Amino acid sequence: MTPRTGEDEVVDLCRDLIRIDSTNAGDNAGPGERRAAEYVAEKLEEVGLEARILESDDRRANVIARIEGEDSSRGALLLHGHLDVVPFDAGDWRHHPLSGEIAEGCVWGRGAVDMKDMDAMILAVARQWASAGRRPPRDVVLMFTADEEAGGAYGANFLVDNHKELFEGVTEAIGEVGGFSVSLGDRRLYLIEAAEKGMAWMRLRAKGRAGHGSMLNADNAVTELADAVARIGRHEWPVRLTPTVKRLLDELEIGPDEIDRLGPLARMIGAVLRNTANPTMLQGGYKANVIPQSAEAVVDGRFLPGYEEEFFATIDELLGPNVTREFVQHQVALEFAFEGPLVRAMAQALTEEDPDGLAVPYTLSGGTDLKAFSRLGITGYGFAPLKLPADLDFSGMFHGVDERVPVDSLRFGVRVLDRFLALS
Repeated sequence: MTPRTGEDEVVDLCRDLIRIDSTNAGDNAGPGERRAAEYVAEKLEEVGLEARILESDDRRANVIARIEGEDSSRGALLLHGHLDVVPFDAGDWRHHPLSGEIAEGCVWGRGAVDMKDMDAMILAVARQWASAGRRPPRDVVLMFTADEEAGGAYGANFLVDNHKELFEGVTEAIGEVGGFSVSLGDRRLYLIEAAEKGMAWMRLRAKGRAGHGSMLNADNAVTELADAVARIGRHEWPVRLTPTVKRLLDELEIGPDEIDRLGPLARMIGAVLRNTANPTMLQGGYKANVIPQSAEAVVDGRFLPGYEEEFFATIDELLGPNVTREFVQHQVALEFAFEGPLVRAMAQALTEEDPDGLAVPYTLSGGTDLKAFSRLGITGYGFAPLKLPADLDFSGMFHGVDERVPVDSLRFGVRVLDRFLALS
């Protein structure tokens, strides 16, 4: 019997992973990633790759494997993907989010694009190379992490802080979110993530004088907090063009005031033209006729590479003198030059599979595990290659209802990753 290729089995690998519930609500109370980690380890060991499972807490599991390359003196390459997914309300979906259903030419389910698709592609290519006895040009580390959707404390950050030996010799990395196609008229661009905004989830707190709701009170914590939240939420942040954003706009031949012409892509680019700060949670009081002594809010702040200092100076001015802030999460912004052998390998692998495609850099408004790996001096890019239908709202799939990935896109991704690994 002819052995199955990575292209043959990637769809089944993706479906199997989706069917394993690894939802992560951020409270460490969910099912965890252990079952998914065991599945990944089993699939690697089937083809002779030694896989190690490391738990950071009960059920919170990470998988690591190292493939020896032809030249181990070169800097090693890290291929990483996370095993956790965000929660869902199954009643809102056309196909159950844990079904891995194939319908309308797509694999459906939570994690289909974020990011069990890439996990499956990495697995498929690693299994294909191992089964054929092929060795990559340099050492390759495979890493499947826990907890990315809640900041990586049980995943990437745990590994960086406690198991630096796993990253010995690693100089470069690829992971989410990039390498996917966007169609603009007769052009097909492949957006490779070369930068990420920094993260500042902040808890705001106002304190005042408690009292009866029927009395005058000029020291009302709810009022102070509400004023600060409104100032932050309504603030118009100035446009700041970072090198990655500028290069993309130049490639598109548009200015920052013309992004509405880009259709679905406008939402992604609009979020990285400036810093942002969105109030997301409010809490204060416990009875209708009691003025509380304190009130709290949470703001999701994202700052561009090079503009962290400006971001916090503005936030502190908007808070006013009677509201304090503390971090819920604080993670760095990243930006890497879109040049060099690794970038050329990504671009070449894409164009060999799609001669009409063009690789371009972009900035991610969110964050990935690369923030943790960068603390070790690792340079990285978002490269989970997918050739997508022109009418698919891909960015809307992330954390969205009816998340799905085209079957043909998964197979395309395996072919590209196979070429990339040979070139890298």
